[in-house]
Amino acid sequence: MTKDLIIVESPAKVKTISKFLGKDYLVEASVGHVRDLPTKELGVDEDNGFAPRYQVINGKEDVVKRLQKAAKKAKHVFLAPDPDREGEAIAWHVAELIRKQNPNVSRIQFNEITARAVKEALEHPKDLNGNLFDSQQARRILDRLVGYKISPILWKNVKRGISAGRVQSVALKIIVEREKARRAFKPEEYWLFKARLAGANPPPFQADLWKISGKAVKSHPVRNAEQAEKLDAQLRQSPFLVDKVEEKERKKRALPPYITSTLQQDANRRLGYSARRTMGVAQRLYEGVELGDKGVTALITYMRTDSVRIAKDARDQAKDIILQRWGKEYYPAKPNAFKSKGSAQDAHEAVRPVDASLDPETVRPFLPDEQYKLYTLIWQRFMSSQMAPAVFKDTVVTVKAGSTLWRAKGERLLFPGHLQAMGRTGQEQAVEMPKLAQGEELAVQELTKEQKFTQPPARYSEASLVKELEEKGIGRPSTYASIISTLRDRDYVRMEEKRFAPTELGFLVSDQLSQHFTELMDVEFTANMENQLDDVALGNQNWTDLLNGFAGGFYPTLEKARTGMAKAVMDTGIKCENCGKPMVVKFGRTGEFLGCSGYPDCKTIKNFVRDERGEIKVVDSLEDEDTGVTCDKCGKPMVVKSSRRGEFLGCSGYPDCRNILNFKRDDDGKIVPLAQEEPEVVGKCPDCGHDLIIKRARTGSRFIACSNYPKCKHTAPYSTGVPCPNEGCDGELVERSSRSGKIFYSCSRYPKCDYALWNYPLPGPCPECGHPVLVQKRTKAKGDHVACPQKGCGYVLLQEES
Repeated sequence: MTKDLIIVESPAKVKTISKFLGKDYLVEASVGHVRDLPTKELGVDEDNGFAPRYQVINGKEDVVKRLQKAAKKAKHVFLAPDPDREGEAIAWHVAELIRKQNPNVSRIQFNEITARAVKEALEHPKDLNGNLFDSQQARRILDRLVGYKISPILWKNVKRGISAGRVQSVALKIIVEREKARRAFKPEEYWLFKARLAGANPPPFQADLWKISGKAVKSHPVRNAEQAEKLDAQLRQSPFLVDKVEEKERKKRALPPYITSTLQQDANRRLGYSARRTMGVAQRLYEGVELGDKGVTALITYMRTDSVRIAKDARDQAKDIILQRWGKEYYPAKPNAFKSKGSAQDAHEAVRPVDASLDPETVRPFLPDEQYKLYTLIWQRFMSSQMAPAVFKDTVVTVKAGSTLWRAKGERLLFPGHLQAMGRTGQEQAVEMPKLAQGEELAVQELTKEQKFTQPPARYSEASLVKELEEKGIGRPSTYASIISTLRDRDYVRMEEKRFAPTELGFLVSDQLSQHFTELMDVEFTANMENQLDDVALGNQNWTDLLNGFAGGFYPTLEKARTGMAKAVMDTGIKCENCGKPMVVKFGRTGEFLGCSGYPDCKTIKNFVRDERGEIKVVDSLEDEDTGVTCDKCGKPMVVKSSRRGEFLGCSGYPDCRNILNFKRDDDGKIVPLAQEEPEVVGKCPDCGHDLIIKRARTGSRFIACSNYPKCKHTAPYSTGVPCPNEGCDGELVERSSRSGKIFYSCSRYPKCDYALWNYPLPGPCPECGHPVLVQKRTKAKGDHVACPQKGCGYVLLQEES
């Protein structure tokens, strides 16, 4: 009997969907994009309406043949990639490649991978959305024009091999401008006054200086030690009297369920996950995970969305759970409703659990730690969004002392409401205030003053950068992870204390582009371009008109830059010790260095660092620099080393001791080691009940150990969660390291099973040969990619396709 064919995007979905559709359908995967612009040429006919010349992606020929063969046998083909622009593009290109084999092609979409959602989509097939495809096509061509036209100019004048990007370069500018503001910042002195006061009723409380002679200290601070001493003397002669006591109840309403950007922000703040990691973990939760007797089950709805809307049946289920688990007082009198932003595409729902009855503890035994943590975040936020407001009792006490006013604030949680879903109790963060009467004199238990200095604007973390990009309309939430990854991969930024610091290369590239491509680097221009692309998706603008409008300003600017952009030289103010010519910043394979501008006649080079103000400090050799830090593992001196990600402290006893530390430099350029992160807790010890944490062996591999060591010596290998592929083996692949420190992955049942891999394993199967395990690799030619480890199988999934 002829079957209908469903083509999805990911091999992981094939197993999930096949489970509940049975034998009536054949399900195949395109394994991401199948066609794209050529990699070694522009591939756009600029003289013929920007017509793109697509070709099958290298390595995807066998995938295309398999899809064409399946389409030829099928009665009807349903294209079911993800419900967004990229998914529509994949569907469109697949349709173009199989139309000769089978013209009966329809598009289906579902926001969650459940039997109900997929069957409902099959009952209501649609035509391909040409407007949505045109929007993606226009975006792809815009990015190709910018990248291919500007990058060669940068190669000539800055460094070969670097790149420009329509959105990535604006994101870089935002990071660079923040760093410039930090370097230009001049700290100002101020003094902070606090008083510990006690009334007739306990407990004592702390009050902060609020006003002096009617002026707020926030805008008119105490500026120097002389003023501070004078005020301190006056206060010690003044009685502290209660001026006013204000009490009121305050309701804190629930936040809406997650959209892509807020999920990325919270996962970064609360879990420390990068945007890329968050989206990768969410993808696996969306596509389906193995839940014991339930089989492969999708846990969350589609994670690329900017809508806070949720379906009625999801709201009804949440209501039932809230009433059953917490009681009727935790459900609002009227269901909570949230409004999406005006620019939001309301095609699908917010990020929520597919089945909220599967709470985090129910699925915990089946999930790797990172999936469990992210699912917990999503489940808690969704349940919280449907619950009653939390109620606080706020108390504000104003205290008068001479010409000054002081303030103390108390907060007590009366009813947790939606906070209950977040695992918070009613006593947490409570600040109790005593019962006070107006005019009551207070005893001063302690009066303190502290010298402070204003701080420069903070560097962006991943969470704050995502928030900034979203607020300014730069890119779209689904692109933030790739934008951030590109900036790091190009060595335009590096992470310092989990925040973005532009490299010398990042500064140069941003400044050159800002000078010669003013409009392209303008935040408002970039945001407006995103709005125009949205208009194309809605059918309100023609995609070729958009490209023509862009080209009208871009091409003349490009011609000026080709002749006007000079060789980038960063003035350091440092003279060469050998010939007296200026030393300039140059870029090598291992990072930036100072080189004589008289090269090749003078080949003097120096290492350098920058202090907090951005001033260059020359060092003869990074490893010769006296750091003043000793290794806490072996006692030998720590030395400065550098990698493509920046400087770090490494033990001078390497390779016998492999201890490393992050560090920063103070205003004088001195080394300040940073405390190492708290060890990651992954469970409870089966022997003593203490926390199990991740540690590293001397040779580099991770392992699980009891935090109660040496009293408890329980250990276990670090598992990747991937079952051993050898037939009849019930082991799993764990991380190990060789004597020379090279990491590899082998079966936990070694020596009974000797299966091993050099690359990090991923759950399969391989769509080409069916091997149960894939691996994650990085090469110069292909960058980060997924591959099949089986000899003779050439399956490769490039990063941009995955």
